[in-house]
Amino acid sequence: MNTPLANAPANAPGNASGTASGMTPAPTASAASNLLPVWPRPSADEFDAVVHGAYMPLTQFGVIDVTGEDAASFLHGQLTNDVQHLDAAHARLAGYCSAKGRLLASFLSWRSGDTIRLLVSKDVQAAVQKRLSMFVLRAKAKLADASGQLAVVGLAGDAGDLRGALSGVFDALPDGVHVQVDGTAGSLIRVPDALGRLRYLWIGPKAQVDALLPSLDGKLKRVSQAVWDWLDIRAGEPRITQPVVEQFVPQMVNYDVLGAVNFRKGCYPGQEVVARSQYRGTIKRRTSLATVAGEIDTVRPGAELFHSDDPGQPCGMIVNAASAQDGGVDLLVEIKLAALEGGSVHLGAADGPALRFLPLPYGLPAEV
Repeated sequence: MNTPLANAPANAPGNASGTASGMTPAPTASAASNLLPVWPRPSADEFDAVVHGAYMPLTQFGVIDVTGEDAASFLHGQLTNDVQHLDAAHARLAGYCSAKGRLLASFLSWRSGDTIRLLVSKDVQAAVQKRLSMFVLRAKAKLADASGQLAVVGLAGDAGDLRGALSGVFDALPDGVHVQVDGTAGSLIRVPDALGRLRYLWIGPKAQVDALLPSLDGKLKRVSQAVWDWLDIRAGEPRITQPVVEQFVPQMVNYDVLGAVNFRKGCYPGQEVVARSQYRGTIKRRTSLATVAGEIDTVRPGAELFHSDDPGQPCGMIVNAASAQDGGVDLLVEIKLAALEGGSVHLGAADGPALRFLPLPYGLPAEV
C-alpha cells in the first residue's frame, strides 16, 4: 500500500528525524492511478518514425524552478545526487526520498542561468514542491512552478536527421548523455538512448518553443507523447509517478546504476537507509524490463506481480508501463531477483498474464 506523499516523514536540512505535518493527504494507490494520463495506443507510423526522427510535446512533465543564493546547497541537502557541483554544461538524474529512504519523486536537474530546474512527473509535482518548500526554513531559496511558462519537447531518432532539424534552433547538439547546451530557445539535454536512437529533451519558453515547432515539421514527424513514455522504458530509466510513491529505495529502481545517487555527498532524507542498502549487500530487488499482453488502460503502474511458485504473496510491482510497438505493453518492473531465477511471473495473480523479460540496455551489479 502506498503511504501518502504529503504525510510521509521528511528531513529538514541537517535533521535526520524531521517530520511534516499539516499537509493534505495524497491519493491512495488505487485513486492515484487515475491521475496518470492514459494515452491512446500510438499508430504504427508513430512508432516507426523514431527510426529516423520524431518530436513530441511532453505534457506529462512539470518543471520546478529553484532560485536564490542557497538554491544549490538547499537541494544538495534534499536530493540523492550532488547538486552543489552541478555545472551549466550537464544535467543530473536525482531522487527525493522520505526519511525511510523511499522515493517520493525523481528529477532531472540542470542549471538555466541562476536557476536550478527540476523536471518531474506532473502528477506528483504539486505535492513534492509543497513538501520541499516546507524545509527551505532559513535558506535563501524559493521554489516556483514553471510549468506554465515552459514547454517540454522530446526528440528521438537518427543523429543526422536530428542535427538537421535542430540546426536552426541550437548551434550544437549535446555530445554525451546528460550533456546540456543552451541557446536563445532554451536548453537541449541529451538523455539515454533507446533502441539505438539518440534522444533529447528541449525545455524552453513556451511561446518561443511553440513558434519554432512548425520548423521541425517536414524534417521530423510529430508523434504522441506516449511514444516518449515507451522510449523511457526501453532506455531502462524508471520514473516515479503517484501510484508508486514511497514504494522503492533508489537501488530498487536501479538509480545507483543510472548515476542518480552520489554515495560521497552529505546528508539528505533517507541517506542512512540508502547507504546501508548499498554497502551491506542487501539489495535483493531490482528493476527489469518486460513486456506483457494487454492494453495500457488495464496494465498500470502500481499493479502487483506474482510468481508461479509463490502465488500467495507479490514478488514485484509495475513501475512504469507504455503501449509497445509490437502490441501489448512494455514495462519496467521492480522485482525480487530470486523470482527471475525460474518459474514464471504474472500480472495481478499467479494465473494472470505472463510477463516476458527483455534485456536491459545496461548491466546491473552482481548482488551478494
